[in-house]
Amino acid sequence: MDLTITLSRRGDRSLVEPTGSLDYASVPYVRQLVFDRFDAGDRHVTIELSRLRLLDAAAIKVLLYLQRRGEQLDADVRLAGARGAALTALEISGVAKRLHAYDNVDWPVADRDRQEIDLDTLHLSHGHWPTEVTDLLAQFHAMDPADPARQRARDHVIEMCLPAAQRLARRFGASGEPVNDLIQVASLGLVKAVDGFDPSRGIEFGTYATPTIIGEIKRYFRDRTWGIRLPRRLQELRLAVNKARDDLTQSLGRSPTVTDIANHLVVDEEQIIEVIGATHAYRPMSLDTPAGDVDDETTLLDAVGEEEPEFGLVDFRESLHTLIGRLPEREQRILSLRFYGNLTQSEIAERIGLSQMHVSRLLRQSLDFLRRRLSE
Repeated sequence: MDLTITLSRRGDRSLVEPTGSLDYASVPYVRQLVFDRFDAGDRHVTIELSRLRLLDAAAIKVLLYLQRRGEQLDADVRLAGARGAALTALEISGVAKRLHAYDNVDWPVADRDRQEIDLDTLHLSHGHWPTEVTDLLAQFHAMDPADPARQRARDHVIEMCLPAAQRLARRFGASGEPVNDLIQVASLGLVKAVDGFDPSRGIEFGTYATPTIIGEIKRYFRDRTWGIRLPRRLQELRLAVNKARDDLTQSLGRSPTVTDIANHLVVDEEQIIEVIGATHAYRPMSLDTPAGDVDDETTLLDAVGEEEPEFGLVDFRESLHTLIGRLPEREQRILSLRFYGNLTQSEIAERIGLSQMHVSRLLRQSLDFLRRRLSE
């Protein structure tokens, strides 16, 4: 980008001197700087154009808008010192006189401190938004709620601002969340910003909409992206732990321990350990994750324990052993031959010297006794 900007200040006056090309891509930086001066309390802003090599129609449109917004905020924004291609562009557009482009800069060169602006530090909260959106929203909020044109005006503003909201959503594209989901959340934040904007406060829509949309995206990360839903207290404590860890790392010159963080936050160490463990719930590991070497097909699912049904029979077996001891010796022998020797009733009858019917009756009586006592 062929643009550098210097700034000189004196009281509530500012002198902005852009050098190079002022076009569609670079004029948002000048726009942002002027609004920063408004926020700082400056009420007289002069933009000197003598060092411009190029001034296009998009930049002229923004300069006109800055002058109009300055009037609404009881501030004076004017151009000065235009020459060459920049003056020609203003004259062709028919706005040179309106913008005071023929005036000389009333600011001696010796009094200019010309602090160069680092363009990377200018947060273009206004630059992403259409120039005329603030005025359109003022007209929208002035309409009668029953007027059908009001809904159409609202839809038009939202459609105009959707690209800016999408750009804000893409800032978080490296988070691992689907970009389309983030765009939907940003769009919802845009709708809330349009409905909640108050033009009477005298601020730009971008100043209000940008933190509103980013806040909506951050709430989405806080409330909707956890693989396992955590209690609110753990989520809030997790944020506090992360901040405390950063602060303590700088003050201590080392990584803080659990005790350090607990003392800093005045909470129990058990709570810090619980939060650290809960952090892994943000992205739970799949059971299909390999558990061995590259060539090993074993997964975490293979290592997960299962409920052993035999454990539930331990009490019954111990009780049964005691109850069997209460049976007569002959009945104990019949049970042993039947269930441990796997003999039939006829074979048991031959060994004991009883009839098969008698063995069957004794076996049934013994089993009834055991069932009854076990159920008791």
